[in-house]
Amino acid sequence: MNKHRRPDGVDPVLRTRARRRALQAVYAWQLSGATARDIVTQFAHEQAREIADLAYFEDLVHGVDTHRDALDAALAPFLDRTIDEVDPIERAALRIAAYEFMHRQDVPYRVVINEALESVKRFGSEHGHTYVNGVLDHAAAALRGVEVQAGRSK
Repeated sequence: MNKHRRPDGVDPVLRTRARRRALQAVYAWQLSGATARDIVTQFAHEQAREIADLAYFEDLVHGVDTHRDALDAALAPFLDRTIDEVDPIERAALRIAAYEFMHRQDVPYRVVINEALESVKRFGSEHGHTYVNGVLDHAAAALRGVEVQAGRSK
């Protein structure tokens, strides 16, 4: 039995790996012009060897692809430039986090922010995580206001 698995069956370590791979996949998809399906197929082979939550990985990548316009619109008020002008790694992290805020209510907003920041620290520019943190703090308040307020009142 996996010692990391929570009572609800979710393994946070496998989820973290899935998010990291999703960031790489969304980044590749944004730059390559390939379809999200092709990118998922390409990454799924590597994903299986790396032991990650493949279903979650696929949900994130397909979710960003399917809802990209709505995600970009939700992020726009908190950006100081257009989404296309944001660094591609930061853009991928922001889109994945916005997807989780909007479509994965089972994931606490603090987890979404923390995972995005850790991924950007690992793959992004030196100070990219500070920009992502500022955007996601505002986006969380707008998209998950009740949850954010509840967390602040504790």
